[in-house]
Amino acid sequence: MPTPLKVVFAGTPDFAARHLEGLIDSPHQIVSVMSQPDRPAGRGKHLRPSAVKTLALAAGLPVWQPASLKTAESEATLSQYDADILVVVAYGLILPAAILSVPRLGCLNVHASLLPRWRGAAPVQRAIEAGDAETGVSIMVMEPGLDTGPVLLTRTLPIEADHTSGTLLNDLAELGAPTLIESLENIDALLTTAARQEDSDATYAHKIAKHEGALDWSADAMTLARRVRAFHPAPGCFTDLQGDRLKVLSAHALGESHQGPDGEIIAADEAGIRVSCGEGQLVITEAQLPGAKPQPVATLLRGHQARFQPGQRFCGTNSS
Repeated sequence: MPTPLKVVFAGTPDFAARHLEGLIDSPHQIVSVMSQPDRPAGRGKHLRPSAVKTLALAAGLPVWQPASLKTAESEATLSQYDADILVVVAYGLILPAAILSVPRLGCLNVHASLLPRWRGAAPVQRAIEAGDAETGVSIMVMEPGLDTGPVLLTRTLPIEADHTSGTLLNDLAELGAPTLIESLENIDALLTTAARQEDSDATYAHKIAKHEGALDWSADAMTLARRVRAFHPAPGCFTDLQGDRLKVLSAHALGESHQGPDGEIIAADEAGIRVSCGEGQLVITEAQLPGAKPQPVATLLRGHQARFQPGQRFCGTNSS
């Protein structure tokens, strides 16, 4: 085993906390943890610490929550830890060049894609939405560019037909944590052999806007089914029926055609709500009405069968 490294860890959500947990269980010394400032959450809008901060405090680690890293004070604070390396996982703040150059070995990022595919903010969601057969994690040396640095290690994971962004992110955390530790254990050799990314092969995973969750029933059913999976649990997909918004939590595609207008309910029974699309049919199997809990369609229909009668029509972005 090489000499343990002095590590500063930067991350915020649960995905990052899973990697911090792996580091805590490793021989490496975590000298400081950085996380975004506490944010208001819940109905009372009380300040809530991030998953990374909660784990770090429970482990007795010092936590640092700068509002920005683009200050001389932030650079000085990081310098005082005399870290060998800074590990960044879903941190959420841009690291300027001055920060990247502080640790002796630089900064590593765990990115949830097979770089250079899906650089950017939403790689897991965009991979599912695009119908990719596989994804994975990339351990990357950080540069001032967006996810452009040399890649030390990649590990691949198939995208299964039932993967949502939530379950896929969970599986990628299981894959990413040991891959990160492997990178640290072999850091000197990996830094000398790191592969530059081919910018011409890059795709960009734009941050997901809430309006993208509106189901456009003129699209084909396979596209809509992938989008439902990609946007679950957040920001979620939805459609309107009789003035109410229905959240669509789970659905799958059927190749059968239908002559009715896009968005028309073809059938509604325990198997699901079948809806006509531009091509094929979307079968909604779990949904949520306003003010109600998420429910399997079989349960939902017991109290609302009349609302989902065949011939009723959902309104989507291109439906009239």
